[in-house]
Amino acid sequence: MSSEHKRKKLFVLNCGSSSIKYKLFDLADGYTPLSSGIVEEIGDAMQSYEEGFSIIMQKLRDEGVLEDFGELWGAAHRVVHGGSKYEKAVLIDDAVLSAIRACIPLAPLHNPANLEGIMTLRKLAPQLPQVAVFDTAFHQSMPPEAYRYALPEVLEEEGVRRYGFHGISHHYLTGRAAALMGKAPDDLNLITIHLGNGASVTAVEKGRSIDTSMGMTPLEGLVMGTRCGDLDPGIVLWLCEEKGMDARDVDTLLNRRSGLKGLCGTNDMRRIVERMEEGDAEAAFAFRYFCRRVRKYIGAYMVLLGSVDAVIFSGGIGAHSREVREEVCRGLECFGMEIDTEKNRRNFTDAMLISGEKSRIVIAAIETDEEWQMAYESRRVLPECHRM
Repeated sequence: MSSEHKRKKLFVLNCGSSSIKYKLFDLADGYTPLSSGIVEEIGDAMQSYEEGFSIIMQKLRDEGVLEDFGELWGAAHRVVHGGSKYEKAVLIDDAVLSAIRACIPLAPLHNPANLEGIMTLRKLAPQLPQVAVFDTAFHQSMPPEAYRYALPEVLEEEGVRRYGFHGISHHYLTGRAAALMGKAPDDLNLITIHLGNGASVTAVEKGRSIDTSMGMTPLEGLVMGTRCGDLDPGIVLWLCEEKGMDARDVDTLLNRRSGLKGLCGTNDMRRIVERMEEGDAEAAFAFRYFCRRVRKYIGAYMVLLGSVDAVIFSGGIGAHSREVREEVCRGLECFGMEIDTEKNRRNFTDAMLISGEKSRIVIAAIETDEEWQMAYESRRVLPECHRM
């Protein structure tokens, strides 16, 4: 194997508080996946990220795809929060590290783990170029009337604004939908819907995000697995004043005990559908509630965009729950959006059109691929480094 071929291997990482997800690509000839996996129990059964990386390296050696991290062409890290500073992937240097640290108060569960992964790999392979791909970057094209809250300007200057998340996924879906339709992203207006345990919807105008449902944190917007989504902020005041709850209590309630779990006791949509089909009224209510919120955002974004070329469903629920897609689309025929029930109920492929013949709006279900998107964005950054 030539050294040039080895230098085109890209390590894509998503380092969380208790796990390291990874995928190794060979970029010498397209985007060929060589290996993928996850190491769990970081900080628990294992003592460090370094041990986690050691396990990954041994697996890659056993598979015969990589002998040492130093052989890599580069590494790409998913970083959840980049604030308002970064609109695209960037090569990681000390200034970027400082910016990621500065965003820790905005993403206290995510950015510290992202940083730890970067610093560990820097220790293991000091000369390896590393790239940060921010989950907030795609949404930095939103206009002020979308990202500002109706609060005093001084708070916006201090970082209180809407950032949006799932940006890597929404960016991928924009490009994939355009390819599926045989058009360029900047020729299309799309509504991309990422439905999973975390859920968000984005209005994409000519290939650029102009609004998204998540806000300063991933708590705003759609009903999610354990998160409430949109909520009257007066409820938080009531909980504090009348129930004596402190900030930690409220955080636990809204982020971990609400959403689908709060409505029916489980955040697993597959189980909710099973219970609903068995006649469980509580599960049926949670299902309708979840889909109604998605439908509400579709209507709002249709108004913002003026005209919509396609609505894209993705994420663990969006791509795989035919029941959710049908319920979300129910009643939208008057807006030119009609699902084909037979197409919708076929066995899922990575991308399939499910709109009816009379539908003026294309409806599709697409498997998101955040790792591919990260590799694509990193490939555009790394050559600059290798020319230095």
